[in-house]
Amino acid sequence: MAESGKRYIIQVEEGVAGSGEVPSKGPVYRSVFAENGFPPLPAGLSTCWDLFERSCKRAPRNNMLGVREIKDEKAGEYVWQSYEEVYNNVICIGAAMRHLGVNPKGRCGIYGTNCPEWFTAMEACNAHSIVCVPLYDTLGLKAVEFIANHAEIAIAFVQETKLPLMIQSLPNCTEYLKTVVSFGKVSDDQKSQAQGSGVSIYSWEEFLDLGRRNTIELAPPKKEDLSTIMYTSGTTGEPKGVMLTHENVLTTIAGLDQYLKSLNEVMDHNDVYFSFLPLAHIFDRVAEEMFVFVGGSIGFWQGDIKKVPEDIAALKPTLFIGVPRVFDRLTAGIQDRIAAAGGIKNWLFNFGYSNKLKWIKKGYKQDKASPLFDKLVFNKVRMGLGGRVRLVISGAAPLSGHVEEFLRVIMCAPVMQGYGLTESCAASFIQVPDVISMNGTVGPPLCNIDARLESVPELGYDALDTEKPRGEICIRGNTLFSGYYKRPDLTEEVLIDGWFHTGDIGEWQPDGAMKIIDRKKNIFKLSQGEYVAVENLENVYNESSSVDAIWVYGNSFESSLVAVAVPNQPTLEEWAKTNGVEGDYATLCTSPRAQEFVLSELTAMGKKKGVKGFEFIKGVHLDPQPFDVERDLATPTYKLKRPQLLKYYQKEIDEMYSKLKSKK
Repeated sequence: MAESGKRYIIQVEEGVAGSGEVPSKGPVYRSVFAENGFPPLPAGLSTCWDLFERSCKRAPRNNMLGVREIKDEKAGEYVWQSYEEVYNNVICIGAAMRHLGVNPKGRCGIYGTNCPEWFTAMEACNAHSIVCVPLYDTLGLKAVEFIANHAEIAIAFVQETKLPLMIQSLPNCTEYLKTVVSFGKVSDDQKSQAQGSGVSIYSWEEFLDLGRRNTIELAPPKKEDLSTIMYTSGTTGEPKGVMLTHENVLTTIAGLDQYLKSLNEVMDHNDVYFSFLPLAHIFDRVAEEMFVFVGGSIGFWQGDIKKVPEDIAALKPTLFIGVPRVFDRLTAGIQDRIAAAGGIKNWLFNFGYSNKLKWIKKGYKQDKASPLFDKLVFNKVRMGLGGRVRLVISGAAPLSGHVEEFLRVIMCAPVMQGYGLTESCAASFIQVPDVISMNGTVGPPLCNIDARLESVPELGYDALDTEKPRGEICIRGNTLFSGYYKRPDLTEEVLIDGWFHTGDIGEWQPDGAMKIIDRKKNIFKLSQGEYVAVENLENVYNESSSVDAIWVYGNSFESSLVAVAVPNQPTLEEWAKTNGVEGDYATLCTSPRAQEFVLSELTAMGKKKGVKGFEFIKGVHLDPQPFDVERDLATPTYKLKRPQLLKYYQKEIDEMYSKLKSKK
């Protein structure tokens, strides 16, 4: 059975009572796995280049980067480049950059989806102390222009399909940008257009050949040198450039390594990682650096979200890392198939699910809770992930409560949820496997940081409360960024006396796990003067199995809250079938009866969780489409973009308030 009642944090400093305008500060805690101090940097390693170079020397013929071979427009098996082959390409790409005048501490942009060329360009930056500046593949023209100019990018590596947009941006980017390199080919017309803006453009093969003909000595970085300026997409305003050093990345890897070893989950050169989350985000970047550290293999997706399941089946990864959007889709897909199966299969799944969940809640580890039903029912899910996954990790945003519970039962592997920010180099908190009390939390601190809460008295959050210590999550340690590029004013707002103020409101749990309950800035006042902590409410309502996502809205001119929700498709269709309501999923979302059903389910969840009267949702609009990046309603890590949501759904918001007023 899993350990129960254990406390996974230790106190290292006392709390401090506030006075006047100075808020109280809670005690400082760190992980029990750091009881003897934070782990040092790996022996003999202090930079990302060190990780790569060591693994190349240790196992030059081990598979490193893989893509699926395409024949007759069909994807086949994975084809691999060895560590040695990747190293040779890195040397050539780095030499070509230096030949064209991109010197140490210069800036290199990388724009596109994950692929071997993306990774190779990043390592070439590491080899010559060049600062890597990733650009999300979903960024539009204005964002690309802003980052290229703000970061002073001298050279940009660009996905072939992104070349037209990059070329379109060139007239406004040429103060610094002088060279563009395609991940693939370049047409004569594209060369002509780029040259018209005074920019040289190369295909990938041309650039490799340029490096072969112009060798140059490496200029590896020091640990304190910048590794990357990673622009957070942000929910409002211009992107902020987060400056992360090589030491930040290595400190994070040292913490992850010690944590996994403490759990007897050792990773090595036999492990395989599936790369599909954006390398432009710190979450995936750290995961891939971790695999370089252990000498493992990294297989890339085809770039099509619909083909992810078949990519996974072909790759057979040993670690699966995703974000809630991915796990929501996975959950919905499995539930759809179970519902469609009907009869004995449906009954067997539901019975097996209930049986296993019962034993998990009693403290049994997931592989011991119901071996029989794992074999009979849930092994099919495991095989859908290739059959070798040992760990499943979710990050970037909170999982819905019902989705997290579902995954813990069906995955046949420990499921862990984590929390971190770009500013803290991703990994800051992570759940302990098989500790069911951590459901709905992000777990205790990782063993490379200190954490404390700071009171937010205006919102009623007290970090010194003995029963429910709550407040803004603050982090201290060598994973922290060195500031926002060219924005010392914003840096000073969040980095205070060595502590990074995350802006997230947390609550310590008895076992030492952290529960994210709110966002400090997402507070508004209703017309009757009541303050609403909207993220806290969305977390509550997201626990309802009737919705996959929800955005709650209110303002100081209205006395009640309304919401836009993405219904859970199987739940809505099952309700429709039972209640004689016809239509496909999209049609059902327009049904007033369906809206009433979802609203009643949300109300029931609100009552269950004890929300206050003014916090109940009084009207709901149903959208069959998820809040996506394409409509600019969410960031690439699927955080809600509230101003954009309001603009997009303004008509529906007005209609809901109009109906509510007509009922009075």
